Formats: sequence, structure tokens, C-alpha cells
Amino acid sequence: MKTWKVYLAGEIHSNWREEIKRAAQEEQLPVEFYEPVTDHDASDHGGVRILGEEEKPYWQDHKGAMLNAIRTRTLIRDADIVVVKFGDKYKQWNAAFDAGQASALDKPLIVIHPPEHTHALKEVDASALAVAETHGQVVEVLKYVTTQT
Repeated sequence: MKTWKVYLAGEIHSNWREEIKRAAQEEQLPVEFYEPVTDHDASDHGGVRILGEEEKPYWQDHKGAMLNAIRTRTLIRDADIVVVKFGDKYKQWNAAFDAGQASALDKPLIVIHPPEHTHALKEVDASALAVAETHGQVVEVLKYVTTQT
């Protein structure tokens, strides 16, 4: 049986990834999960910590974004399925960018967001093969596509 590579992109301010991983493990789904750097401080400051300080915030962010892109581009490219969560807080440009990359690479895309974001995310939703409102729905989609014979 195939082991599916699932990349969990998007919102980093809640434990949604752990919920999906735990439920998938309980269902014994043939999946391996991958994710971006979810430590906010490491993600924001890793570039300057490793490659040297910068005076201007733009260049600090630029260095961090470039390092993060090594991971995200590679893992999205290698994924069989990309799941992107849009949370309730903050503008989620990184999530939209990840969804766009997945779509451009013709990766099967599952999007999670609350119903009130439907209008704002209509273009993202149009690229997705499944649009879920709950983590449980994502697990059920993964169960369906990875275990049906």
C-alpha cells in the first residue's frame, strides 16, 4: 500500500496539525505528515541568526523568508497532497501563497477555513479539490483517498 506524503501548510497559531495527525494515526491511515517551521520566532528570525544581522526589517524578513522557502518549496513539491489551513486570526498571506504554489504544481489541494471566509477565499477554493470547515472532514477526505480500493 502506498504511503502518502501530506504537507500541512498555513496557520501556525493553533494545534490543528496535531489534531489531524492524531486522528489519522487513530484511523491507521497510510500517511506521513510534513510541515513548515511552526516556531514563529525561529521562522521570523532564523535568517538573521544564521546569515547575519540586518539593519532594516525588510532585509531581516527577506532572509527569513528565503530560508523558509527552502523547506516549503521542497516539501510542497514532494507532497502527494497539500492541506492549507486558513485560521480566524491574522492575514494569512503565507497560507494563500502556499495554496498558490500547490495549485501551480498541480498538487491535490485541500483547504480548511470557516464559512465566513468563503467569499474572501473563493479563488483559493476554486483551485482546491476539497474545501473543509473542520479538521475531521480533512481526516475523512484523507481516509477516503488513501484507503479506498
